[in-house]
Amino acid sequence: MTLATRIIPTLLVRGRQLVKGKQFNSWRSVGDALQAMKIHQARGVDEIIYLDIAATPEGRGPDLKMVELMTRDCFCPITVGGGVRSVSDVQDLLNAGADKVAIKTAAYQNYHLVRDLADKFGSQAIVVAVDYIEAEAPWPIAMNFEDQGAGEILLTCVDREGTMRGYDLSNVEEVVAYLDIPVIAHGGCSGYEDMCNAIQAGASAVAAGALFQFTDCTPRGAADYLSERGIEVRR
Repeated sequence: MTLATRIIPTLLVRGRQLVKGKQFNSWRSVGDALQAMKIHQARGVDEIIYLDIAATPEGRGPDLKMVELMTRDCFCPITVGGGVRSVSDVQDLLNAGADKVAIKTAAYQNYHLVRDLADKFGSQAIVVAVDYIEAEAPWPIAMNFEDQGAGEILLTCVDREGTMRGYDLSNVEEVVAYLDIPVIAHGGCSGYEDMCNAIQAGASAVAAGALFQFTDCTPRGAADYLSERGIEVRR
């Protein structure tokens, strides 16, 4: 049975501000994160990815109060990341309302962390963010995290993040070929066609931030576009 493709808005947050960056730099405020969450919730999206981009640079853990506010009236699955360093951080986030937790820096620094998290909470709750530049081959890193117990990979091309130049399809296709777990294509989406291309390259889900913030594109519009092209999506 083929699972339906997910269309996932990404919220990059600093404090309570929604931010926009380019290639993981030049972060600027573009609105209120809670308001953005409410808009997506009202649209009935499949899932939301919420990333606190300030937590790790500031040397702190997740902002649990903010997560509680974000998830209180949210009735779709939400993946939360930023500042996650330990089993207790993940437990706190799940208690605060997160459905899944995304980790990155700590997964690279602590070889056993992903396995410990998967053993305690189940692989389905653990998303590992793999950020890479186009000159790199991300599949060995992604494959390693799958072996450790990750349930999903959030695959972000740093060179394309925030640029709306389209997903890095060659690396999406290569990573998918090596993995058995779902891969979320992220970074550079400029429209519905890019989503279609990433799904045809094998992605199980497509995530976008700037596309839904600065254009007329919506998750529902994406679902309609993909459905018209024979791709099963959630409604």
